[in-house]
Amino acid sequence: MAAKFNNIETQVPESDTDMNIPGIQTQAIVQSLYSALAHGDMDTVSKLLASDLEWWFHGPPKCQYMMKLLTGESSQATFKFEPRSIDMVGDSVIAEGWEGAKAYWVHVWTVKDGLITQFREYFNTWLTVRDLRPPRWEIRQVNHTLWQSQPRDLARRSLPGVLLAI
Repeated sequence: MAAKFNNIETQVPESDTDMNIPGIQTQAIVQSLYSALAHGDMDTVSKLLASDLEWWFHGPPKCQYMMKLLTGESSQATFKFEPRSIDMVGDSVIAEGWEGAKAYWVHVWTVKDGLITQFREYFNTWLTVRDLRPPRWEIRQVNHTLWQSQPRDLARRSLPGVLLAI
């Protein structure tokens, strides 16, 4: 099923149409961003991003490829962001990718009113997302981990870890 956000057509899987529509639309916006980046369509990229995009980066300074790409400082040829997974976690979309044993990244996107308003990038960093809200009395939740890095090619590599609380 096709949906339009900011005059940009995105594909929403048919099987998900009965589920959480706002979450599916949010995920489709992020998927559209990666597709536009892969095709070098910077006009579409700029339509998906808020003009006051909040940005946060954790990793080696030389690895700020997404910032350089979105600001036009470098081209897609420098580094290709091809997500291996894109998941909704709460109000965030988490994309994860890796290129062999040298580069592993996690992107956490926030979308409001059809625009990406916040971007957190973790490069060569293990990420765990936890829900730190106090549990409601009627729901007993033992494990508060909502999402965790799964870099298969880097399983034996030592990387710093970050806990993202939402």
